[in-house]
Amino acid sequence: MIKTLASVALSLGIAFGSFLPVLSIVPLQVVSPDRQEELGLDEQIWRNSGQKGDRQALLTAIDHSLTYLRSPRAITAYRRYPVRGITRDRVIRSLERFRELVLSSNSPEELQAAVREEFVFYRATGKDGRGTVGFTGYFEPTYTASRVPTQEYRYPLYRLPPNFSRWSRPHPTRLQLEGADGLSGDGRLRGLELVWLRYRLEAFLVQIQGSARLQMTDGSIMTVGFAGKTDRPYRSVGRELVNDGKMNLAGLTLPRVIEYFDSSPEELNRYLPRNPGFVFFRETGGAAATGSLSVPVTAERSIATDKSLMPPGALALIHAQIPFPSRNGELEQRRVSRYVLDQDTGGAIRGPGRVDIFMGTGTEAGERAGRINSNGELYYLLLKN
Repeated sequence: MIKTLASVALSLGIAFGSFLPVLSIVPLQVVSPDRQEELGLDEQIWRNSGQKGDRQALLTAIDHSLTYLRSPRAITAYRRYPVRGITRDRVIRSLERFRELVLSSNSPEELQAAVREEFVFYRATGKDGRGTVGFTGYFEPTYTASRVPTQEYRYPLYRLPPNFSRWSRPHPTRLQLEGADGLSGDGRLRGLELVWLRYRLEAFLVQIQGSARLQMTDGSIMTVGFAGKTDRPYRSVGRELVNDGKMNLAGLTLPRVIEYFDSSPEELNRYLPRNPGFVFFRETGGAAATGSLSVPVTAERSIATDKSLMPPGALALIHAQIPFPSRNGELEQRRVSRYVLDQDTGGAIRGPGRVDIFMGTGTEAGERAGRINSNGELYYLLLKN
């Protein structure tokens, strides 16, 4: 399944991009040696302060990127990748060597020293040309659903129409396809229902995330993933709420948006149709959440960026604020330095100043993803030539 996602914290919408051949801006710049001395410390790989390390998760994410990089898709993508000196071969060698260093190192400091010796850092120029990168989060939701429509389960996810390639362009809007209430569209989706959800906002959020794990009312589990989308441009529902004075941009998070629509469900009819794009799904047989490179994404070790600018599948380092549960169960923000793999993209992720962090599957992952909304830095690591 192909899961190409946008952030939940700022965009609350989704679009699906492809690799673009031409750059009009410089996305990456080599970091000076003195600045590089400060980079590369990742304490989460090993057990730290009573927290379990995730070295195996990082190694798994590396292996997924290597699988992609050895594919014909990667060969094609890197033929068109425009940043001088960043080649598919160099990215592969960098990942293979970094994997060896993760296995042979015994502490964050030891890995940092080895990386500093063998790798060069490229810094994303960011949204301001000075390295400022906006971070948000995304996740794979889990909802209850039914294989048949009932009075309680009324809001469908739809299969890709078999004649979709023959639809006239521009494609119909969300309003035309499902109606203002999500149930009274123009009829062209009738018979394409894949599954029914209890709440309309849940069905909409599955379209945002691009995939979902569903607990069916018959006791089984169904996983669904992206099958296609209309050509209508993405429009942010969250931004629409801000524009109408319903929310402040600084406080725009997924939990706040859900809370708003829970208290004012009639507003769904007003705001959801403002995002004219529409996403179709297919059953994926229990497959893991998958990014735009067609390999699984790993919680807290996979990111989404603009693939017309950033090297697909490459090793990166992020400096960002991520929420963690505190001792009293509340989420508190911590600034982290973390190695990640660039394995996804999204409609709201455009330019060198945007990154989306995959936070995993389920309610807690969604809570954490929805609270990521801050500035940080993004670096890519490549072996020295």
